[in-house]
Amino acid sequence: MKYPTFFDTTETITLYDPLSNVLGAFENGEITFSYLDVVKSAGHSCPTMAGAYLMIREGLKALYPHSLPERGAIKVFFKETQTEGTTGVIANAFSLITGATDTWGFKGLSGKYVRKNLMDFSADIPLHVRIQRVDTGVFVDVAYNPNSIEIDPKMQPLMQKLFTEMLSEEEKEIFRALWQARVGKILENFDKVITIK
Repeated sequence: MKYPTFFDTTETITLYDPLSNVLGAFENGEITFSYLDVVKSAGHSCPTMAGAYLMIREGLKALYPHSLPERGAIKVFFKETQTEGTTGVIANAFSLITGATDTWGFKGLSGKYVRKNLMDFSADIPLHVRIQRVDTGVFVDVAYNPNSIEIDPKMQPLMQKLFTEMLSEEEKEIFRALWQARVGKILENFDKVITIK
């Protein structure tokens, strides 16, 4: 399986998952997610997936400055509805990494390790996403804006031809390279695209 090298070089996210610890899935309950994991889950790499990954990673750093984030003990709130724009796609990435779900998630074991009802939409929050600790109630608000990362001027005409299925094989390769190059720049320059309050 070949993919861009930045999938592997992008900083990973490590959490403590008490359920995996109890059931012996991962030693000490520590589980690490990479950008590659998010791409596999979504089936593609794009600015939206990069933004979702960065909002999770940088938000969790701010929320847990002195310890590993606890997977399954994190609530996630979205400003938009589940079906609005790319919210559903972003929510899937949050669910993968934090364990949070709305009504369809894991119901727990004897009342413990419950993962459902930890995700809400149409929340009255100032930024795109709020990430909240269940144990303390402390939260951070996170926003993502990739507009500061320039789009190669060759992308627009290639994109138009892509939609009309008129790209040559050579142009397809150029388009793919330019597309992923911008995603890589977004991940590399995370401090320019992520806002945390």
